[in-house]
Amino acid sequence: MIDTIKTIILDFQETELSTGTVRNLKIEHVSGKASVCIGVRRSGKSTCLFQIMQRLLDSGVPRRNILYVNFFDDRLHELQHGGIGNVIEAYYALYPEKKNSEMVYCFFDEIQVVAGWESFVDRLMRTEQCEVYITGSSARMLSKEIATQMRGRALSWELFPFSFKEFLDNRNVSVRKPLSTKSRLLVQKCFEEYWESGGFPEVAGVSRLLRTKIHQEYYGAILFRDLVERHDVSHPQAVSDLAHWLIDNIASLYSVNNLTGYLKSRGHKVPKSSVADYLEWFEDAYFLFTVRLFDASLSRSNANTKKIYCIDHALVRSVSSGVLLNSGHLLENLVFTALRTIYSTIYYYRTKSCKEVDFIVPQPDRTKLLVQVCDSLADTQTRKREIGALHEAMVECGATSGIIVTRCEEERIVVDGGEITVIPVWKFLFDLPA
Repeated sequence: MIDTIKTIILDFQETELSTGTVRNLKIEHVSGKASVCIGVRRSGKSTCLFQIMQRLLDSGVPRRNILYVNFFDDRLHELQHGGIGNVIEAYYALYPEKKNSEMVYCFFDEIQVVAGWESFVDRLMRTEQCEVYITGSSARMLSKEIATQMRGRALSWELFPFSFKEFLDNRNVSVRKPLSTKSRLLVQKCFEEYWESGGFPEVAGVSRLLRTKIHQEYYGAILFRDLVERHDVSHPQAVSDLAHWLIDNIASLYSVNNLTGYLKSRGHKVPKSSVADYLEWFEDAYFLFTVRLFDASLSRSNANTKKIYCIDHALVRSVSSGVLLNSGHLLENLVFTALRTIYSTIYYYRTKSCKEVDFIVPQPDRTKLLVQVCDSLADTQTRKREIGALHEAMVECGATSGIIVTRCEEERIVVDGGEITVIPVWKFLFDLPA
């Protein structure tokens, strides 16, 4: 095994780094702590590590001082059941002169597949002269495993597929605010491409047919590698059927009870507790996200129906049956993922008269960001409903402003005690902070 690891280490050191598009995520190393990058598979985590490596090389760090291992490598399958300590042993067998005398930069890709990785990294941080960078496709690394096993020896960052601004960078579109007419038209054109292709780096610029195929492969890998295999699920078809139902009903309300009933109708005898686990695992893998009702009572928030969103709106289009899907739901999903890259805590809001606002985001200064999403306000009844719900929520939350994101409409609406900004989605995404 050690000889195999040596080969992997040496092979990588002769490989040219593919650094791709520079991401807005800035991972800063802190002495004595491992830097952890977490996100859905194929979101660009490995490329993010390569960018860090390139910066190290540009600063004069020798290539031999960089240790990189991707634990999804089939040759390392045996390590998934233990023996991860062989990695550092193999490295120092190659370069014994560096042990305790030179800084070694350790990059471990998808380390969560290896049993005992937490104690290995913890030992590495305590006993060796090294900086450690880790990626993983599981939110458990952020919460449970990092918090309990790393004992304060790690800092975590989330990496999502391309934001719209990162997509512009990927397409080599460089514009600055305020936008000229030409720049605005260029940004709008790029948005239409982003609307079709989504944010996964690998599908940018490929044909529609190929994009669909790639998305479907992502979907299968997430379901069966990140969920079924990792959690040793006894009812894999139930997980698949549940995922399909949620994708088909994206941006819609659900409850564990109705999901359990749906699976029962499909012939699966799955208890509610298992369905709740599946939902947690979907979020674990950064695949599907649950948004709860905003309520001062945590128990009431958890007891109420919840809304479901996917990591990428174009992935939804590629894998859904299309029966219940509409552009309004996709637009709402896109706004959610844009907000989620910035804010970890997002709710939906229900007014006292049972009107709903799609998103409410508590801000550090204790104000509330209220965002409603609507494909178009052209219909009089739709306009009245969306503005009325948002204004009512503003009054109840003490907010003086609210936002309605549309496909292409833009205006400012003065209401009692505040103002509502109607903004086209391309501009909303372009104006969001990094």
